[in-house]
Parts: sequence; C-alpha cells; structure tokens
Amino acid sequence: MGATPKTVTIVGAPLDLGQGRRGVDMGPSAIRYAGLEERLASFGCRVVDRGNVTTPEPEALAVADEHARFLPEILEACARLAGIVGDVVADGAVPLVLGGDHSVALGTLAGLRDAAGEPGGVIWIDAHGDLNTPDSSPSGNVHGMPLAAALGLAGDRFAHDGLGLPAVDVDRVVLVGVRSLDPAERTLIRERGIRAITMTEIDRIGIEAAMREAIDQASGPGFVHVSLDLDALDPEIAPGVGTPVKGGLTYREAHLACEDLAEAGIVGSLEIVEVNPILDRENGSASIAVELAASALGQSIL
Repeated sequence: MGATPKTVTIVGAPLDLGQGRRGVDMGPSAIRYAGLEERLASFGCRVVDRGNVTTPEPEALAVADEHARFLPEILEACARLAGIVGDVVADGAVPLVLGGDHSVALGTLAGLRDAAGEPGGVIWIDAHGDLNTPDSSPSGNVHGMPLAAALGLAGDRFAHDGLGLPAVDVDRVVLVGVRSLDPAERTLIRERGIRAITMTEIDRIGIEAAMREAIDQASGPGFVHVSLDLDALDPEIAPGVGTPVKGGLTYREAHLACEDLAEAGIVGSLEIVEVNPILDRENGSASIAVELAASALGQSIL
C-alpha cells in the first residue's frame, strides 16, 4: 500500500461472542465515531463504508460447547464477513475490517484466501498468540483461537462450507509484540516454526528491525494481511481493550510499525480489533485506532 490506495472499503464486524467481556461489539462504531472516514479522506483515500456484518447477541444464544463457546454462530458470522471481504478485493479495493473481537480475523483471512485462490501471509500484531485450539484453550473463548484456525490447526470443529481453510501459509506468519502466551501456544510456535517477535526482542532490536523482518517473512504470493489487536499497545496508551497486558508497544513504536508497513507497499488488507469503548477513556483507544489505520494506509508527516 506504499502509495495512497484508490479505494478503502470499511467493513464492520461487531462480533463479541469470542470473548468474555461485553462491549467490544461497539468497537466498529467507536472507531467510526473517532473520525475514521474523514482521516482517510484527508490524505486522498476514496472511502466506501459497507456497514456492519450481521452478528448475533450472546443473550439470545446457548453455549453448546464450553471448549469453543458460541463457535457455530462465530463461524456463520465469519463466513458472512469472508464473502464481503472477497467482494471488496474483487472490486480492487483495500478491505479495512473493524472488530469486534479477534475471532473475526478468521472471516477476513478466509475471504482473502478465496479472492487470491491460495493461502497468503499475515503480520499479527498482538499481545497474544491466538494459537489455542478447543482442546488447549484454558477459557474456551474463540478469540484466542483464530490464528490456529486460519492455519488449519484448530481441528474439525472449525470446518465450515463458507470458510476455506487453511487460509494462511505457516511459513508466512509473523507475530509482533507478543508477550502473553499459554503453554500450548508456546509448544505450537516451536513445533511449527512460527516466527514470534516478542516484546523482549523488540526491546533489544527495535521496532524498525522487527518490522523489516516481519515484512520480509510475510511477503509472497496470494496476499499479505495485517491484523492489529489494540492490546498490542501498552494499556497506559490504549486502555479500551478487553485483555490488556502491561509492557506493550509505545505510541511511537505502533505508528512506526504501521508507517513501515505502508512504505513496504506489500499489504493489501488491514483489520483493527478488540476496541472496547466501555473500558476506554473518552474514546481515546478508538482515536488511536484511527491514527494507526491512517499510518498503515499511507498517511505520512511530510
């Protein structure tokens, strides 16, 4: 996306079935309210807003499987999102997906795979690995499983006619900013050779070197997607997230990461997830989400 893209299509995915704290379903509205469309238009983007994917309310549902809570409903919503993302790519636009919890990434990635006809790469900027499975998850919350599912490693429960899996090439996955992993996730990372650039490593080598490596590894055929969970940032900067972890990216590190992505010119899609206005201060986290989206989509200081 190095140059300003011609068209950015916003798609809201207000899904909050994948985690245990209410409020993240209001994330897409909060990000829009923080001036997303105006900010993107200010540096030349043509912006189209496709509205929100229809998602069910947890109060109206029963949990069928405590190891993968609300999974059938999540898969249905992700399949709807995948169809829209595929249409956006076919139209030659850049999909900008607004979550919702991180389980929506499964729909985004499946849609990109369908459009490309093959798996692609992903830069997963997140405090967490999201590499649990129904058999390994301590909570049964699906927002901790979407990357494993997108890799085809989460088991048969994730099979769905509307979701082509695997959607991602394991050799082209890079975790950036990770600092909270469950034991099974550590094992999977080691066994599958997934590149995980932890906050400890970023402290040592700097965000610039980390992003250069992430961009190089994720590059290749099909597509390159960026999935940004706001909890990658330190909670002092972005408090409005459901699962905050101390010691995250600073404001400038996050911006530089996004600026590096724009300059690389390889990224064809972006999603920003886990903004929870209930836990936020004066919509500040949503405002930061807008700023980071602008940086990733080509806005620069000069």
